[in-house]
Amino acid sequence: MAIAPILPADQADLAWLGQLLAAGTWPALTPAAEARLARCMAGLPLERLVSLFEGAPDAARTIPAGYRAWIAANPGSPQTFAACFNLGVDCARLGDMAGAVAAHRQALALRPDFAPAAVNLGMALEALGLPEQALAAWGAALQPVEARTALHNQRGRLLEQQNRFAAAEAELRASLLLEPDQPDVIQHWSHLRQKACLWPVHPESLGGLTREAMALHCGPLGVLALTDDVAQQRRVTAAWLARKVPAAPERLSPREGYRHDRIRIGYLSSDFHRHAMSFLVVELLERHDRAGFEVYGYDSSTEDGSEIRRRVTAAFDHHVPILALDEEAAARRIRQDEIDILVDLNGLTRGARLGCLRWKPAPVQATWLGFIGPVALPELDYFLCDDHAVPPELAADYAPAPLPIAGHYQPNDGRPLALPPVGRAEEGLPEDAFVFCCFAHHYKITPAMYDTWLDILRRVPASVLWLAADTEDSHAVLRDRAAAAGVAPGRLVIAPRVEPARYMARLALADLFLDTTPYNSGTVASDALRMGLPLLTLSGRSFASRMAGSLLRAIGLPEGICTTPAEYAETAVALATDPARHAAWRARVGEAAWSRTLGDTAGFARRVEDAYRRIRLQPPA
Repeated sequence: MAIAPILPADQADLAWLGQLLAAGTWPALTPAAEARLARCMAGLPLERLVSLFEGAPDAARTIPAGYRAWIAANPGSPQTFAACFNLGVDCARLGDMAGAVAAHRQALALRPDFAPAAVNLGMALEALGLPEQALAAWGAALQPVEARTALHNQRGRLLEQQNRFAAAEAELRASLLLEPDQPDVIQHWSHLRQKACLWPVHPESLGGLTREAMALHCGPLGVLALTDDVAQQRRVTAAWLARKVPAAPERLSPREGYRHDRIRIGYLSSDFHRHAMSFLVVELLERHDRAGFEVYGYDSSTEDGSEIRRRVTAAFDHHVPILALDEEAAARRIRQDEIDILVDLNGLTRGARLGCLRWKPAPVQATWLGFIGPVALPELDYFLCDDHAVPPELAADYAPAPLPIAGHYQPNDGRPLALPPVGRAEEGLPEDAFVFCCFAHHYKITPAMYDTWLDILRRVPASVLWLAADTEDSHAVLRDRAAAAGVAPGRLVIAPRVEPARYMARLALADLFLDTTPYNSGTVASDALRMGLPLLTLSGRSFASRMAGSLLRAIGLPEGICTTPAEYAETAVALATDPARHAAWRARVGEAAWSRTLGDTAGFARRVEDAYRRIRLQPPA
């Protein structure tokens, strides 16, 4: 049926309506005013209503009521679906997620192919704590092919948050088959395949997506576990930075630096809470020489009430929360404090304040610990490392310039441990087996590494492989691959995640830590050595593939560093079948050896301060 033309409201009615919308709160209307409102709204073009909203700056909370009045007065208008969508957007903006759900459902009832309403409906349901309904809404939406990618991406995102990695991977794969040119989707899809152990990570082809694009957009964290080619790591991180972190409009710090009596060190991190970073750096912060250094902490962490957070924040001379500040405001606060050397502890990890660094708020800026690969940000001057993790002959491959710390790159907390008693039986381990273990996240496990482990298990029949729990998807893949290789799946023991003290205590129950490559263990490797657990690593060219070797060299067990898979497997089998050799290795690690070396934080503090002084004496060009 044709819709009859509707006459617009007269100017007096429009002026009255504008005043109503500008009131800031929707008034209680008399019956006469309700009738006038309906008359004003009937036939009013939707774009005219929107212009009235824009002309009334105090109308933020009257907008939903205005849309509802317009929708009620214009049920047959071809613009009604758009008004319902706009109503949903404004309800969500004001925190009324139930109202947003109702509005977007109404929009979809009128226009089932309107993709933005389907996307927003799912997001509102997710915000209400109804993730399964959100997934169903996205899955059931009737959309044209060109709009379907957004629905697949939303489903993939939410499934990934639920640790349903294989299902999330399937959604993102479907999205990429529809539209291959999606760098962010490629990154998440690639890393999902790593986390779910869906090998090979990059298939030969995926629709119009080339392997070159898969490799380039696999993401900064993903590339560390895919290759030890530093040049490739640099290409991936540079491409990511180019997309994500635009240059700042100006440089804040003076090129000539400052001349403070004490060097002002600023540590920048989003991990000053219960996070591995804090456990590594806390004693260093406490032991800095206050006669020569003044220590600032620029903290964009969330408050978790933990003891480690209290200890970290108390260790700063100046604790400066910047979570609520945008990148420019955070940078200007750092500039205001005249920081001599700003040390970024995130790199390219979650929560990084890279936009802040681009303002160059300190004359010298370094990155350390959070991301152990190239960070090709022009405003970064140095990459703290050691000369094993980054040998001099490989230094030119990195950006920014490597700055070696004498000895080893990793700080540690040397405080005595208070650990609970643990036993093999309660951890599900056989008492009489040789226990190989690896407590790395499963995305670090490559098919070549896993096949080497399975070869070791075949050659040492009275052994098990003890792995940290990750996801049911990866557990299933690893068990199936073991069975296919002739290793009983029951010889894989999955250790549930536990609180830090129990995690440390149970490391001593294993016999040999089998490290991953090309992305080694770092903090976990140090923990294993402290608990008397020998470690075997396979070193390559990249920092990520050499950091466990750095720790082994420092503690005095360089024999644990292998350079070929064959040497790695032979050494593991020899240790498992030669009790005397294994006992000799075990005697060279443990609390006493660790405390003299990796746990000597007082000595480490002096060495890292020497590195800072070298920067001060020879600032970057």
